[in-house]
Amino acid sequence: MEQSYYAVIFTSVQTENTEGYAEMAEKMENLAKQQPGFMAIEHARNEIGITVSYWQTLESIKKWKANLDHMVAQKKGRDQWYSYYKVRICKVEREYAFTH
Repeated sequence: MEQSYYAVIFTSVQTENTEGYAEMAEKMENLAKQQPGFMAIEHARNEIGITVSYWQTLESIKKWKANLDHMVAQKKGRDQWYSYYKVRICKVEREYAFTH
């Protein structure tokens, strides 16, 4: 990739009460994919959850954060699903990969 882009890294620890979480996570991923500037998403969960979404611009990240449905999910996360989370926004200036 020649042009830089942005990664939003969301790390979290869930509470015991995860009722409705999987459904909301799927809904938010599908909604994010429809947003202008969205590029891709990757995630993993063990004790700590890590979700990385990739965006073309900082403006597209701001608009996603302000999306009304996403704001509802954010509040539910703070009130019920997460005991901790952190968001990092990083500029990706270079990437490379290995495929066997």
